[in-house]
Amino acid sequence: MTEQATQFFLQMAVILLACRWVGALARRLGQPQVVGEMIAGVLLGPSLLGWIWPQATELVFTRESRGILYAGAQLGVGLYMFLVGLEFRTDHFRARARSAVSVSLAGMAVPFALGALLVLWLRHVPGIFSPNLRYFEGALFMGASIAITAFPMLARIISERGLAGTSLGTLALSAGAIDDAAAWALLAVVLSTFGASQPMEIGDLRIGAEIVAIGGAILYGLVVLTLGRKVLANFGRRAEKEGEVTQPALATILALFCLAAWYADTIGVHAVFGGFILGIAMPRGVLAADLKRKLQPMCVVFLLPMFFTFSGLNTHLGLLVSPSLILVGLAVLVASVVGKGVACWAAARLNGEDNATALAVGTLMNARGLMELIIINIGLERGIIGESLFSILVMMAIVTTLMTSPVFEAVYGRKKRSQPELPVLPSDA
Repeated sequence: MTEQATQFFLQMAVILLACRWVGALARRLGQPQVVGEMIAGVLLGPSLLGWIWPQATELVFTRESRGILYAGAQLGVGLYMFLVGLEFRTDHFRARARSAVSVSLAGMAVPFALGALLVLWLRHVPGIFSPNLRYFEGALFMGASIAITAFPMLARIISERGLAGTSLGTLALSAGAIDDAAAWALLAVVLSTFGASQPMEIGDLRIGAEIVAIGGAILYGLVVLTLGRKVLANFGRRAEKEGEVTQPALATILALFCLAAWYADTIGVHAVFGGFILGIAMPRGVLAADLKRKLQPMCVVFLLPMFFTFSGLNTHLGLLVSPSLILVGLAVLVASVVGKGVACWAAARLNGEDNATALAVGTLMNARGLMELIIINIGLERGIIGESLFSILVMMAIVTTLMTSPVFEAVYGRKKRSQPELPVLPSDA
């Protein structure tokens, strides 16, 4: 145990320095910090460091020490999704509901249709999907992977460009929030049905695992978003009175987060769902702002780099040198850009948006970022996808995220709008 702890400190020094350096380089090139950290995670894995200097990977990221790295990565991504839920705002929907619903429907329907077509082909490519995966599960997983949007990154770009409260800002935020909520819900269905062969026994009663997962998730969502909201309102009132989240309140909220993550994992979905729903239910105002101020630095600076690196250790770009997998990678990338970016642009145009705004919406919705990495890591962890498809989807996430800032500047620029702004909580990821 002492040896694993010693190894953990060495790992963290390497991870933090690599993420900071590559992240700083990304910022110099006009990219968000998170893009650099995603790339840093891949560079620390077998795709680069393990390829040019295998001994270094074996020395730093020993198999015996990866358990601690995995636990830290899960804590980081779970806490991050709690913060994403904390920023999830329903007030954006009211202003541009019709256009937002149209854009989000297009941004879901087309990716799921293309994902279903891709799975017809990819099911017969060795190493792509689990042989036990049913067609509808593969179609839902691919659809969710293509349909997901880097919502926190989208919010950050809109905030940094001064577009909060504008036609573009409100439309993109609303559509992105609807898309991501639907994608996560469908992923929960996949997780609840895939490999769910062991029933739960309560006395003489045997309950199917699918029923436990889906029913448990629905029950959790209903309870937390109704009764839970009323209970959590007490934390909000106390924070307003104190002007901050006190240490006892912070400890209680973190304990609730851990219980939510434990429950979601126990019923057969994933820990991130528990944290995300709890974040949505938390009161806004002083409580939300202070929770973000206190939790985000540790989450983004220390814990998330562990997740990026753990993802990178599972990414083998060397697997993609075969012509067949290169073709698969190009097909997935084209389907992702067309299914998300082009579909959202077309829907915005059909709803009367000018071409510059529609192109900007399509560009912002096309970014996958960290949200994609979370989905595909869950898929790899649960055995839904193989390492080849995992590596392909990592590259798709990086490419579509890298495209966002330069394409957005090209099609929309830093236009100033005179409309009043709604405050948007910016995010580092």
